[in-house]
Amino acid sequence: MKAAKVGAMGLCLFAAGLSKGNGFEAGRLLAPPIATPVVVFGADARATIEDFAVRRRLDPATLRRRYAGTGVVHCGAAHGSGQLTVADDVITTAAHVFYDRNGALRGDSAHCRFVIETDGQEISTAIEVKGIVAGSTNPYGEDAVHDWAVAKLARPVHEADPYPLAPPARESARTPVLFVARGAIDWRAGRKASMQDCRLRDALESGAEGTREFSFDCAAGIGASGSGLFDRDRGGLMAVFVGYRSVAPDEPLPFSAKHYNFAVTVEGAFRRAVEAQATLEATAAMK
Repeated sequence: MKAAKVGAMGLCLFAAGLSKGNGFEAGRLLAPPIATPVVVFGADARATIEDFAVRRRLDPATLRRRYAGTGVVHCGAAHGSGQLTVADDVITTAAHVFYDRNGALRGDSAHCRFVIETDGQEISTAIEVKGIVAGSTNPYGEDAVHDWAVAKLARPVHEADPYPLAPPARESARTPVLFVARGAIDWRAGRKASMQDCRLRDALESGAEGTREFSFDCAAGIGASGSGLFDRDRGGLMAVFVGYRSVAPDEPLPFSAKHYNFAVTVEGAFRRAVEAQATLEATAAMK
């Protein structure tokens, strides 16, 4: 099913320059505007890991270690988010974090890096861009359901645990999820991760490669493209955040068919790409 055409539509990447393509307001801004689109559904529920832990009576240090695999993907002049997935040298993100509106890579391996933070230190690792597997290398010109990517890192990141994959999302809705994001340019805590509980809502479209697009009702903003939505019960990665559709993206409105964020599920070819890249790492380790 095609998503309804509503107001502003954005892919939530942060980069130099401003452009539009194929009905999407790309969310690529020279500098934070006066009113940065942050699609929220009432009060902004994003919390730091420490605040999230306190609210739920969890140990902050344990929670910080558990979600240390969420990082920022820098590629050329752009940045989004991503996460170590299944293996410690495999990351998942949105395709438009790597490919611009002309279908060109934003940078080579010398200028595309994955950065995590652990024990107060940033760890930066080169991304092997030639080996990227993506639902589309022209994400601005195709339906959002193809906007996913899997990439290998130049070396394993042993300082954080990769996330497992969750079972497929149910077709209809209200599945509880934990949204763990980094990179949002409006986020008051800067480079730190934000966390929030919410739900997958409606299945909007299915891709030929087996992925699905779902709306969800966590707050999200520009710069956080590729951040993970996790199974709240089991902790596995379910989907990656891609963008928003809204009649008024700068205003807090109730969740509706005209105001929502959306994500692409780790299913079908996306899931197989993750598993294949992880298998390559395991094979190399045995040699």
